[in-house]
This record gives sequence, structure tokens and C-alpha cells, in this order.
Amino acid sequence: MVIEVSDVSKKFRLRQDRANGFSKLFLGFLSSRRRDQEQSEFWALREINFTVEENTSFGIIGVNGSGKSTMLKLLTGTMNPTKGEIRVKGKKSSLIELGAGFHPDFSGRDNVFLNGMIMGLSKSDIRKKFDEIVAFAELEQFIDVPVKYYSSGMHARLGFSVATAVEPDVLIVDEVLAVGDMNFKEKCMNRIADMQKKGVSVVLVSHAMPDVERVCNKAMWIHHGEVMGYGDAKKIAAEYKAYH
Repeated sequence: MVIEVSDVSKKFRLRQDRANGFSKLFLGFLSSRRRDQEQSEFWALREINFTVEENTSFGIIGVNGSGKSTMLKLLTGTMNPTKGEIRVKGKKSSLIELGAGFHPDFSGRDNVFLNGMIMGLSKSDIRKKFDEIVAFAELEQFIDVPVKYYSSGMHARLGFSVATAVEPDVLIVDEVLAVGDMNFKEKCMNRIADMQKKGVSVVLVSHAMPDVERVCNKAMWIHHGEVMGYGDAKKIAAEYKAYH
């Protein structure tokens, strides 16, 4: 298996500032520290367990606020779990936030090199892949323009192109594919299919059940941080649609 998630929970601390000035200071003295801590705790995920086998595509579904994005950030290592353990085998590449890692004042060209190197490619590797990356993103005319002038769709196209050029063992993709036109989305789905044929494991978060059913072998449905369903992707997608 390439991913193993064992009893993972994630807690956040929320600040609830309901008073200001002297009243805030006075109330602070009256309330116990332990009680304040209990009131400010929020569990985004509770005891999540799943595995992703080699050459498997795994979908994570759920409404906004269910914990999907938190789970992806744990998988990519940008967050650590409060409890439990996550193991990821092999090279991973991720596209979980639109334009994440792009420097707004740098050109698209500079950001291709910057992101490629962050993902583990050498400069010579990036040079070899550069024309292919730009062509896939359809940004030949704009590659030397600072990315702060890019539309959200242009950000998504360039980010996806770089992430998939890394040739990872595991590709983690958030719903950023919803940004942009249908033709480019279809192009992205075809590239994912090609990567699957080469043995790449894919983790996909999406509200679009047809995408989950098309791409994924297995899926997990999260609701309020807890697993509602886990198993065959078509079966879980059907249960999700029936619930909503």
C-alpha cells in the first residue's frame, strides 16, 4: 500500500472573543483556564482509518466543512495529526490549494522552476519538461507575465501541469479542477487516467460524484469529521447522493 492512515484525529483551538477591554479582562479572571480550553476545542477529524493500495484511485467526498481539506493537508504533510499516524510511500505530488506555492510577483516561467524544484525536480529536469508543462497549461502567450495577473483558471492550469509533470507515485488533487472550462477539465481527467495506467495512485477530493465514479476505485465519505462510508466508489457515491 502507498498510504496508510491509522486512527487519525485533528484538533484545532478556536478563539471566542466575546468581550473587549476591561470586561474581557474581568471575565478572564472569573473563568477557569480549563473551561476556556474545553470551549475552544474543535475536532475537525475523529479516528479516521483508510488505506490506498498501489495503482488505486481513492476519492474523499463530503459537504463543505466536513474535514476533507484537513485530511488532504495531513496527507501532504502541511499539518500534523493530533492523534494517530499517517504513512505515505514513494514520491508524492499535490495540488490542494489554488496557486499555492506561486510567488505573485514572479512570472509563470519562474514559478514553474520554483515549484518544480520544491517538488523535487532538478533544474535540468525542469528544462526538459518546460515546454510540455507550458503547452499542457495552454499558457504560451502568458508564461513570462507575473502570475498575480493570472485568472483563477490560469493558476489552476499551471499548478496542475507542474504537479503532474513531477511523475509522482502518489498524486493528491483537491477540487481546484472545478476552476476553468470544461475542455481543460476533461484534459486533466485524461491525464489522470494516463497516470493511473502507469501505476500512479491518486487521491481525489470532489463534490462532483460523476468525477469520483469515473476516476476512483474506492472512496470515503466524511461528515462532521467522522467516516460515514468507506468502500467501492460507486456504492459510496450512491449513498452520499441518497443522503443529500
